[in-house]
Amino acid sequence: MWIFSSANHHSSLILLSRNMHTSVAASYHITARVLSPEDSSMKPAVWRRLRGSNNTSVQRKPVVSEGNLHRERSAQSKNMKKKTSLLEKMNQGRENNFRVSSELRKLCLDDFPADSERQVRQKSVLDSKAETHEVVFGIAPCLLALTQGRRKALKMFVKNGETSQRASVLKVCEEAHRQGVHISRVNKKDLDKMSSGGVHQGVCLQASPLSYLTEGPAANRCTSTPLWLVLERIQDPMNLGAILRSAYFLGVDRVISSLRHSCPLSPVVSKASSGVMEVMGVYGYENLEEMLKLKLTQGWQVVGTVGADIKEPQVPVTKCSDFQMTKPTLLLMGGEGEGLSQQLLSLCQTLLTIPAGRDLYPGIESLNVSVATGILLHSLLLTRSARCL
Repeated sequence: MWIFSSANHHSSLILLSRNMHTSVAASYHITARVLSPEDSSMKPAVWRRLRGSNNTSVQRKPVVSEGNLHRERSAQSKNMKKKTSLLEKMNQGRENNFRVSSELRKLCLDDFPADSERQVRQKSVLDSKAETHEVVFGIAPCLLALTQGRRKALKMFVKNGETSQRASVLKVCEEAHRQGVHISRVNKKDLDKMSSGGVHQGVCLQASPLSYLTEGPAANRCTSTPLWLVLERIQDPMNLGAILRSAYFLGVDRVISSLRHSCPLSPVVSKASSGVMEVMGVYGYENLEEMLKLKLTQGWQVVGTVGADIKEPQVPVTKCSDFQMTKPTLLLMGGEGEGLSQQLLSLCQTLLTIPAGRDLYPGIESLNVSVATGILLHSLLLTRSARCL
C-alpha cells in the first residue's frame, strides 16, 4: 500500500513539473510576441515604454531576503561614504595648494616688504600728468632703464598671470620696488596698447624720454686708435637699434648720428637694441660735415662705405677685409636706400665695400644697413693696432 502510494505520488509530481514547464514556455512565447516591434498592432507609445526591456532572453534574479537586502545596502552606503570622504580630502588639498600659490604669486609681485601705503594696488593707467614721458617696453630695456639712471621712472606695469612669476620679470620688479617705482598689475590688452603692439614681454615702464647727447668730453677706451661710427639719415628704428647693439658688442668708442632725417631715440629703438640704447649714449649733430672737417684737421681718417657695383669712384675702393686701421677712424654709414650723401662722400679718404660671395640677381645687390654695419665694424676692429686697456 505504501509503495503504491509513493509511486503514484511520484507520477503526480512528474506530471505537475511537465505542466509547469509547458506553462512557462507558453508564457515566454506570448511575452516575446507582445514585445516584438514587428507587431503592427502595437502602438508606438507602448513600444517606446517597453523598448528598454530585454526581448531575447528571460533572466531570473535570485531571491534575496529582506534582511540580506538591508545588510547589502548598508555596506554599499558605508563604502560610498568612505569614497566621498577621501575625495573631499583630496580636493581640499588641491584647494590649499592653489591658495598658497596665489598668495606666493601676490607676494612676489605686489606685496614686497614696504610701507603700508605701497601695498595698495595702483590704477592700471598711465599718469596723465606726465605728458613728457614715454613707455619703455621689454624686459632688458626696462631693467637697464631702471639701473642706468638716465631716465626718471614713473610707473611700472606688469602682465597678470604666470608671466609675473618668471625670474626675469621678478628681477625687474625688485629693481623698480627698490627705487620706489609704483608697480601695477594689468592685462595683456593694456600692455599691447601701451607698447603700440610691440613685443613687451609682459613688462612696460613709464619714464622720461632719452635724447641725443651734445658734444662733450668722452673717455676713449683705446689710447691711440679710437673708432667712431657716424650714421647719416638712418630712419628705421629697428635698423638703428640693431646697429647700436652691434656697435656696443664689438667695441665702438662712440656713435654719432645726424639729427635731421633720422629717427628719434624711441622705445622701439631701445627694444631693437635689447636695451643697449639705455647704456650707450648716442651723440647728435645738426651738421655732420663740419664735425668731419674738424676731425680731419686733428689727424683722423674718414672712411666711407659703398656698394660693390659703384661706378667711377672719386676715391679708392677697398675690400673691408684688406683695410688696416692704423689711426683714429670715423666709419660713415649711409641711410636706407640712398646711402651716404655727396657732401660726406667728398670728405672720405677711402671707401670700403663688402664683396659678395656669389653672382647676385638684379635688385638684391646690397645688404641691410644694420647687417653691413656689423660686418664692417667687425672687420675694422680686428685690425685695430692699439689694444684696449
